[in-house]
Amino acid sequence: MHRRFFFRLAAGSAVAALHDKAVERAEAASKYAKDRTPENLAADEDYWAEIRNAFTVDRNIINLNNGSVSPSPRVVQEAMRRYLEYSNMGPVHTMINVLEPQVEGVRRRLAAVAGCDPEELAITRNASEAMEIAQLGIDLKPGDEVLTTNQDYPRMITTWKQRERRDGIVLKMISFPVPPPSMDDLAQRIEQAVTPKTRAILICHITNRTGQIFPVKKICQMAHARNIPVLVDGAHAFNHFPFKISDLDCDYYGTSLHKWTLAPHGTGFLYVRRSRIAGTWPLMAAREKQTEDIRKFEEIGTHPAANHLAISEALAFSENIGIDRKAGRLRYLRDRWANRLSELPGVKILHSPDPEQSCGLGFLGLTKVDPAELSKTLWSKHNILVSAVPHAEYTGLRITPNIYTTVEDMDTFAGAVEKEIKKA
Repeated sequence: MHRRFFFRLAAGSAVAALHDKAVERAEAASKYAKDRTPENLAADEDYWAEIRNAFTVDRNIINLNNGSVSPSPRVVQEAMRRYLEYSNMGPVHTMINVLEPQVEGVRRRLAAVAGCDPEELAITRNASEAMEIAQLGIDLKPGDEVLTTNQDYPRMITTWKQRERRDGIVLKMISFPVPPPSMDDLAQRIEQAVTPKTRAILICHITNRTGQIFPVKKICQMAHARNIPVLVDGAHAFNHFPFKISDLDCDYYGTSLHKWTLAPHGTGFLYVRRSRIAGTWPLMAAREKQTEDIRKFEEIGTHPAANHLAISEALAFSENIGIDRKAGRLRYLRDRWANRLSELPGVKILHSPDPEQSCGLGFLGLTKVDPAELSKTLWSKHNILVSAVPHAEYTGLRITPNIYTTVEDMDTFAGAVEKEIKKA
């Protein structure tokens, strides 16, 4: 359907005009930044103010838990609203016959950004769904070992434990220090834990806890030399820092798009290496003729087209900024609070300072203060949202700003932490 037609379905001309102005200013800001390095641009508050104006976030709170789910810029919200309103004009025709086929365009755009073949990419609702398709879809028999770390996402560990109970497989979880001494150390720990019974390896591309980036390609090469498939949990990686799936050499890759891609809530994708598609069972049943079709992993019954189609607007918004600029800004914001708080008593920064090993997701380790209580205090007294992350080996707060976050936000957060810890 023609773009202008959807604009007429918007709430009103005032909203549309505001939307146009925000997009135009963001585009102008990116043209202004064209010849500047990401490091130079990271500290330019005038540039990032224009990007921030494209969002409709509540300015009365400081949201530093974007790692769970991020707000979408106005352009994405408006696109989804238009598609949803059009769907409701006559869903069997408008949603299923007209809009749903356009998802193929979204698939092509996602694949281009991700660096893979469109026929290897299935659109899902989130990283958990994507990863569970792979985890539950590969054939394993009693006694087969699956290797992961004890810092992977809890839902993924729960999935393997269910297969332990149901199928008799063996889950092996290894530990690693935070931050680790090097990327090579992480690769060696994985390799040393492999046994003749290892049939699959699951690793995070970047952990959801301390933001540790893994040497995915090196681990994949080691595993493939032993004919072991590698599943990569990329929930926090896609559109967070620069990479291409084609460079990772993994067999499966799952991510959420409502985090760092700024897409509608409830969107993600699963990459499956072409040679692995036929041998991987879908989470919900698909017809036999779909055995080699990536779309068999999208068989979930009736679902809205609006969420999926609006992904393209999120991709365009992110591409307009540029992934190198985005990563540079996120590291700058992380370092702003981490450098200030690093010498505070009872505090340890648990994310790596090495830009190859971390990006915008940072972790404030706490030894003298209860992270859960501090999280509650930051919210109740300072209107600051953070995530308390417990673990058997360490504990603290995960801090995840995004590109709409200001330097003032980071300074306010650091000041509040200083105040509450000194008081405690």
